[in-house]
Amino acid sequence: MGGSEGLRGAFKRERVNMSQFELALRGYRLTTAEILYHMPDHPELLQTFIWQELDMAPRFPVLNKFLRFWTVNIEGQLHSVRVAARGLISPAELRMAAGEFTLN
Repeated sequence: MGGSEGLRGAFKRERVNMSQFELALRGYRLTTAEILYHMPDHPELLQTFIWQELDMAPRFPVLNKFLRFWTVNIEGQLHSVRVAARGLISPAELRMAAGEFTLN
């Protein structure tokens, strides 16, 4: 195991322990990929697979890892991948409060 592998493992463990809010503050977005692939028994037919995970745009390391796994371990040859990403927190949803009020 190389030095970079140790860093990746530590990052993965840290990501698992973080809440969705913490991940959003670090730049993760809800990412959806529509994956079209050729059916193994009938390569002329295309099948759709929908994948959704928190990932970081624009490089999408989690999606790329999944696609590498697909090409090595799954028989269906990839045809195309369409990606959409949306931040979990937009600027309008997170702002400084002008004051604090307590209601009884």
